[in-house]
Amino acid sequence: MKLESLKSRPESKTLEFKRDASSAMPILRTVCAFANTAGGTLLIGIEDRSGAIVGVADPLDAEERLASIIADGITPRLLPEVEVVPWRDTQVLALQVHLGPSRPYHLTSLGQADGVYVRLGSTNRRADTALIAELGRSARGEGFDEQPEPDLGRDALDFEAVQSAFGGGRTIRHADLKTLRLTTLVQGREVPTVGGMLLFGRDRLGRYPDAWIQAGRFKGTTKATIVDSADIVACPVEAIDQALAFVMRNTAHAYEIERPRRIDVPEYPPVAVGEAVINAVVHADYSQQGAPIRIAIYDDRLEVENPGMLVPGLTIADVLGGVSKLRNRVIGRVFRELGLIEQWGSGITRMYEACRAAGMADPVLEEVGMRFRVTLLPERTREPDIDEVDAATLGAIRASGGLTTSEIAAAIGRTPRATRTRLQRLVERGLVVEIGSGPNDPHRRYHVAEDPGRYGRGRL
Repeated sequence: MKLESLKSRPESKTLEFKRDASSAMPILRTVCAFANTAGGTLLIGIEDRSGAIVGVADPLDAEERLASIIADGITPRLLPEVEVVPWRDTQVLALQVHLGPSRPYHLTSLGQADGVYVRLGSTNRRADTALIAELGRSARGEGFDEQPEPDLGRDALDFEAVQSAFGGGRTIRHADLKTLRLTTLVQGREVPTVGGMLLFGRDRLGRYPDAWIQAGRFKGTTKATIVDSADIVACPVEAIDQALAFVMRNTAHAYEIERPRRIDVPEYPPVAVGEAVINAVVHADYSQQGAPIRIAIYDDRLEVENPGMLVPGLTIADVLGGVSKLRNRVIGRVFRELGLIEQWGSGITRMYEACRAAGMADPVLEEVGMRFRVTLLPERTREPDIDEVDAATLGAIRASGGLTTSEIAAAIGRTPRATRTRLQRLVERGLVVEIGSGPNDPHRRYHVAEDPGRYGRGRL
């Protein structure tokens, strides 16, 4: 145990300090929350506000007392690792709590209905009925959207909507509904799964009234004045496109380059916005009530948040490291088949890469209440992250004031096909814009995006 590094860190989802072990209830709540959420370390003998190490007078006696308190106070039985850590002329007790396999754990004296705690930031929160059920499902390796809807039949799904979603990329037959886990068998009957209903249910909102996206554009940096809003209630595949259209409508500023054509320079990289919205849809906790997915656009930021904390065992640091635990496996599988996601855990990485490529600040990931939020910041805080070929591409376009694909290919010494791929990536990053009547316009030209500071946020 490296006490030196731990004591300098602030309290967090996986770290808490206690001055002493004189009060059992706060310790039990923390240990219970750690076991239910993502594990953690409780250090006793450190002041929680100042971080000053005061030590434990009789660590062996305190260790024995803690073991007894936890054994008697938490159900199912939990046995954290306890270590006496020397520090100068005193000692600190370190309790290492792992994510428990028998979730949900609860305080014995309060019972399971009122005694289940989870860790949110540096605080312990009492779990409600929906979250308690979520903890149990995660421990059993079950997903909410995999559960059957036994009172419904297969015809509760809109089969034409399923076929439309896959378009010409794949021929969908009724038998494929089970393969995609949109339906399952219950006592010999084929019934829809929760995921099937969320994605393609004929009465999806009647069944899950909060499975929609609430979008708003606000003037300034608070929600005091709303200037545009949309309640996006289409099925998730269509809702994503509608949500992205709302964001583009409320964040892009039109710059006139040459009459009669205009160009919309994206304030946020489309890839980053798309990944944030798709991530919210795939990872939302649809068992929660009164909590739709929300998109909020302010003058200085864009927030996308979904109901549900990170799944048990996952921290923000894990997410940033590319670790992913899928909450909704049915939705995730369908989205992967549709090409909306590439592989588990890649969405956050792509979001970060898109922002860095555009010279923007990194996205901010946080758990707020019982929700997960991604915040994108529009300011360009550094030079765009580009390679030598992209730099040459931008240089050639900037020097000429606009070039066609073939002209750019000749300037950088690449084939037109390879050049188109690079240009598309630069467009997605918001570094290059294209002007033309359509993708087949032979006169379509590419321009370097305008100064990102000229997005005209005061126009609302």
